[in-house]
Amino acid sequence: MAYSRTLCSSLYRVSRLSANTIFRRNLSVSHKQCNSQTTVGFIGLGNMGRPMATNLIKKGHSVVAYDVNVEAMECLQDEGASIVSSPAEVASKVDSIITMLPNSQHVRSCYTGEKGVFETVQPGTLIVDSSTIDPSVSKELAGAALKKGAVFMDAPVSGGVNAAKGGTLTFMVGGDEKEFEAAKELLLSMGKNIVYCGAIGNGQAVKICNNMLLAITMIGAAETMNLGMRLGLEPKLMASIISTATGRCWAMELYNPVPGVLENVPSSNNYEGGFGTALMTKDLGLAQDAATKTLSPTPLGSLSHQIYRLMTNSGLAEKDFSSVFQFLQEQHKK
Repeated sequence: MAYSRTLCSSLYRVSRLSANTIFRRNLSVSHKQCNSQTTVGFIGLGNMGRPMATNLIKKGHSVVAYDVNVEAMECLQDEGASIVSSPAEVASKVDSIITMLPNSQHVRSCYTGEKGVFETVQPGTLIVDSSTIDPSVSKELAGAALKKGAVFMDAPVSGGVNAAKGGTLTFMVGGDEKEFEAAKELLLSMGKNIVYCGAIGNGQAVKICNNMLLAITMIGAAETMNLGMRLGLEPKLMASIISTATGRCWAMELYNPVPGVLENVPSSNNYEGGFGTALMTKDLGLAQDAATKTLSPTPLGSLSHQIYRLMTNSGLAEKDFSSVFQFLQEQHKK
């Protein structure tokens, strides 16, 4: 059981609150207790989720995993995880759950659908959703979790696949501040920077703002590299100069979109792996929905959304979002 009832039972002591009989966890536990080996449920074993779950195993946690992709589960089983047949079965076996799923619909289905988490979730369970979804869905699920006596926090991530593999992700956490320390201890097994962002949904708000900027800067890096190369500049030289000049940015320095400029990034692997174009399109859609609701002008964010929508409909949906360089290169051929 997660936060094993023998070593970390105080983390999940149940108390009665008000006339609504709402269960909450008591977080007055020691750092040593939270670091003890525990069992964690993990749902969603894609490009990000699988290495995150692997790091939990490496840090001494037992992992009970589920994914709709049987092969993904079998791969994690080879690394030491137990695999089960549904989110409900995960929830029945653990007291802490992490989910890493593609979009709001998948997350809602995972929790509230048939054989979903909320069918069997135990009072006192700590739930951390690291998907990138609409903040309103996080708030909706937090309310549903509370009725079950569980605690739901949103904690989307930044850093990409390499950071997921290296255990250096940044987690942006939204939820009750009293619950943050318990969530932080768990997330430190997968990340380096665990940041409290405020109320439930705030983690998602930070993430969609971050990804809007990421998309804008990646398009800028791709445009710049494409222009420089057509002017006769050698791409590695150009990237090295810009990365020490005023145009310096993550997309240029650490995730360059031009094949061969950097090793161990998707652009040098036929844009395989990494963060898919379809997922970036989804996140930009979330950002535009938020901009509409808050009357916030986002002209570059809107244009970036349109570019990634075109890419998604042009055969690049499953390629890494840095394939915008390839997309731009091919425009002169049309």
